[in-house]
Amino acid sequence: MQNNAAAALDRQVIHEIVDAWAICRDSGDWDGLRACWHPDGIMNATWFQGGVEQFIDGAKRAFERPGMSAHLQGACKINLAGSRAIAQTRVTIYARDELDGHMCDIASLGRFYDFFEKREGRWGMAQRQPIYERDRVDPVEPGLVLRLDPAILARFPAGYRHLAYAQVQRGLPVKTDMPGLHGPEVEALYARGAAWLAGA
Repeated sequence: MQNNAAAALDRQVIHEIVDAWAICRDSGDWDGLRACWHPDGIMNATWFQGGVEQFIDGAKRAFERPGMSAHLQGACKINLAGSRAIAQTRVTIYARDELDGHMCDIASLGRFYDFFEKREGRWGMAQRQPIYERDRVDPVEPGLVLRLDPAILARFPAGYRHLAYAQVQRGLPVKTDMPGLHGPEVEALYARGAAWLAGA
């Protein structure tokens, strides 16, 4: 009974960190965002792969521009293994951005796949890897028909190709092999998660 209670408390703490990440990231609470991580945490996204402090610096710059992205989170599943855990959380990433001169709303549906660890009694994120399942774009102006460059769209997986299109137009170096719903990239991620829970 005590072990079950301790596990339930661990899951609650992890879930609260996952929720706090989105609120802090989208509201510009950088100290709160930093508190979600361990200091050596690694963030992976379409436009950035690296340490948490460098990610926060990039997020600050993005926060100041028009069309700041937002993260709407849903169900969260947490697998515990002692002082380690994997949390998967349903997320839709929203962005208002300019595509070929037209303001558009972009929605990318996927999951956050988070590596958690408890160190010196404190749970924190060690690594975050989004899984991008599908996305879409809608022009803000009613009735507008977009004419996007098919060559640029074809460079990226279906899970985030419209999001990547906007990021490329802003000059960002967008990764072309992020994991999606199926394929070797997501299978490799699941294998890393299993190894993490096993203590690797």
